[in-house]
Amino acid sequence: MDADCVKLTSYFGERHRTGGGTFVGDALIDLYGQHEIAASILLRGIEGFGLKHRLRTDHSLTLSEDLPLIAIAVDSRPNIEAVLDQTLALNRPGLVTLDRARLLADDIDPLGIKDEVNEATKLTLYFGRQDTVFQVPAFEVICALLHRRGIAGATALLGVDGTAHGRRQRARFFSRNADVPMMVIAVGSGDRIGLVLPELGGLLRRPLITLEKVRICKRDGQLISRPDNVPHIDDHGVPLWQKLMIYTSEAARQGGEPIHRAIVRRLRSANISGATTTRGIWGFHGDHAPRGDHFLQAGRHVPAVTTVIDTPERISAAFDIVDELTSERGLVTSEAIPALRATSGQHQHGHL
Repeated sequence: MDADCVKLTSYFGERHRTGGGTFVGDALIDLYGQHEIAASILLRGIEGFGLKHRLRTDHSLTLSEDLPLIAIAVDSRPNIEAVLDQTLALNRPGLVTLDRARLLADDIDPLGIKDEVNEATKLTLYFGRQDTVFQVPAFEVICALLHRRGIAGATALLGVDGTAHGRRQRARFFSRNADVPMMVIAVGSGDRIGLVLPELGGLLRRPLITLEKVRICKRDGQLISRPDNVPHIDDHGVPLWQKLMIYTSEAARQGGEPIHRAIVRRLRSANISGATTTRGIWGFHGDHAPRGDHFLQAGRHVPAVTTVIDTPERISAAFDIVDELTSERGLVTSEAIPALRATSGQHQHGHL
């Protein structure tokens, strides 16, 4: 399978409920399971803030009761359109974005992927938490392969709920959680990713892979390119939005604290619209070998991914802060957001 698809992403708080009293995260994954969405995953963040600028963090016993969540659903445009209105209704208030992507599944052939100047390809793999390759966790094998093939960086993230090939999978206590979805996000040149695709597909029983175009802004402290200088509105008068993704690790420090926490706090002080950090369990960026931990414990050498979404003007200001804080370590990418709906109280921004 090789087809165009749409990625639907929702950002909200762990304690947010729908009008019927159900937690938004449960309601969204229920919806995606009922509609047999090809792939979806619910990720729990460790720190972040939204339009109301309320900080949620696992560093506080009180604030950790309402950590940020990210729900991602990937499928064909008709299938995503079938759940879009209900997703918007369930995640109110909240942030919802739509991105265009390419979906690969089952038998995967090499692809010729051409990049423009300073452009790269973002590859995301969806699979089960306990998938193995010759008794080695699949996420370790995948990251090792990507590192050997010269990919710029990769991060493995655990899900707490989701769907795989249309089936609902939820993490539970006292269970191996073998089929609960997890994902690996990788960024690299299109030609290298195109060549490694068959190898990746051969590692997994039923691979699901998406490809998206991004711009690499920084790598290991080196400034490669600032985010695209795009207008505030398009030719039809519709506001334009951008996204930064910053790949760092718990071990990378700035002023005595992890870089990702410094980034979130500085962005919040600068009145940026929102940022969310998720903690991975394995990964690498640059020339550093893959590493991490099988257990989510603060202070370990695990990767972290911070996502920042705002208008082009504010993304430029946000990048100045990110640039300063990633002077030695980290991989930073930028990309356009084709469609966005953000609400805070009675205020709505953007479009879908």
